[in-house]
Amino acid sequence: MTDTSDKVQVVCGHCDSVVGLPRERLGESPRCPKCHFALFEGKPLSLTATNFDKHVSRGGLPLVVDFWAPWCGPCLAMAPFYESTARQLEPRLRFAKLDTEANPAPAARFNIRSIPTLIVFRDGKEIARQSGAMDVAGLTRWLGSVVTL
Repeated sequence: MTDTSDKVQVVCGHCDSVVGLPRERLGESPRCPKCHFALFEGKPLSLTATNFDKHVSRGGLPLVVDFWAPWCGPCLAMAPFYESTARQLEPRLRFAKLDTEANPAPAARFNIRSIPTLIVFRDGKEIARQSGAMDVAGLTRWLGSVVTL
């Protein structure tokens, strides 16, 4: 019998189901038992005002959220670096993006004043915040100073 302390909850990026997984199996390309999509696809999830709270509060992995907008030049310039970092660091961390123009409520709640702004959440709480575009090395360095990679 597996001890529940070595399990981690992962919220599916497709159907928003909460899936409990043994921590040691995170790197084995797990799939959602409900929708059968891969739980980790090596790219950021797209969050909305509707699913934001579930992903922040129910996921057991640190969640890095990029608050961005489609008209923001620095946001667009950082996007490929953010995706590359997600490919490298998943499943140790979870990566997501929230379009602040289409979903202003979460951005307002977290007092986002400039974009891009990255917030790292753990156990439903903000643990770190960084504003401004970064490349892969900058993202990795910053995340390494915030959470164990």
